[in-house]
Amino acid sequence: MQLINEKVKQAVSILKELNMDCWLTFVRETSVTGDPMLSFLSPSDLTWHSAFLITGSGETIAIVGDMEKRGIEELGVYTQVRSYVESINPELQDVLRQLNPSSIAVNYSTTSEISDGLSHGMFLLLRELLKEIGFDDRIVSSEALVSRLRARKTDSEISAVICAIRETEDIFRLVKGFIAPGRSEREIAEFMSAEVAGRGLVPAWDINHCPAVFTGPDTAGAHYRPTGRVVEKGHVLNMDFGVKVDGYCSDLQRTFYILEDGETEAPAEVKKGFSVIVEAIEQSRLALKPGTRGVDVDAVARGLLVSEGYEEFPHGLGHQVGRFAHDGTALLGPAWAKYSRKPYEPIEAGMVFTLEPRLTVPGRGVVTVEEMVQVRDHGTEYLSTPQMELLLI
Repeated sequence: MQLINEKVKQAVSILKELNMDCWLTFVRETSVTGDPMLSFLSPSDLTWHSAFLITGSGETIAIVGDMEKRGIEELGVYTQVRSYVESINPELQDVLRQLNPSSIAVNYSTTSEISDGLSHGMFLLLRELLKEIGFDDRIVSSEALVSRLRARKTDSEISAVICAIRETEDIFRLVKGFIAPGRSEREIAEFMSAEVAGRGLVPAWDINHCPAVFTGPDTAGAHYRPTGRVVEKGHVLNMDFGVKVDGYCSDLQRTFYILEDGETEAPAEVKKGFSVIVEAIEQSRLALKPGTRGVDVDAVARGLLVSEGYEEFPHGLGHQVGRFAHDGTALLGPAWAKYSRKPYEPIEAGMVFTLEPRLTVPGRGVVTVEEMVQVRDHGTEYLSTPQMELLLI
């Protein structure tokens, strides 16, 4: 309830800032086709057609099915909670006539999945409903509002993210004692998953590849499930892992080296690769400030790796994290078609990003570290505890 209260108030402020009249979130059977923004508006899923309207003047109105009215009223967030039995149309049309907004921002976007919660079918229904009252030409995208609302983390949101990070770091600490030559990627992942379940937590993304575990050269690559491949001496092993706490995610990667017989430290080429990754993260953190663009921050890390003789990493430097491991619109990434406008979105204070360059050490494996940082007014600070040294097994 605190989260909803914070985000609804924040939405009013952002609407004023953007000079937008009204934000409308239109949903149905949200356990089947949920909108990414619903958790900021309702504490639970909704069955029937429901509408949440927030205006720049401070009106906050919910229209829900009759049997779901009480739960929304108990929030104490909305200035009006209306209900219906047969059809939402009369209630929603009546509210819109009273508000008479010059524009109605709804959750669709061609470039940002986090702002694209309105299904095509629901868009057609809404447009027909608005056409009946002559408002169908007032529909605009809510992307600008939604992007800011997700990006500007409140104190309670940051607190949940930090708790998720600390749990993740603690499980990384424990798994270090479990990793050993002969253990498989799958066994390592199962150890971590058991620890997550034992703490009453859930993974930050699909359990089939959270954690992701990769050992040695020629692995399947990122976003693939752990396999039966076993850890061997001389391997680099890396893991991508996160959990959720109070609905907020962590997303970290750590790199280990499995010592050969007689070794007391990693070989020179592995140490160099690791030091380049650490330096790329630090230099990009220093470059990440309010008003900068993600494409420019990405170029800092990408350029450093290339200058050291490594290939460019095949993905963006970092993404926002929040209620999803990949959250928000602005992205730290190159000017590639698949990222659309995201790398050009201005960076704002309050955003939480990952920084995750990677490189390959031939014959050893992939060296990568992923840290989480928060953009502040004066610069960017680590939320995670940075991995500054290879973890030796």
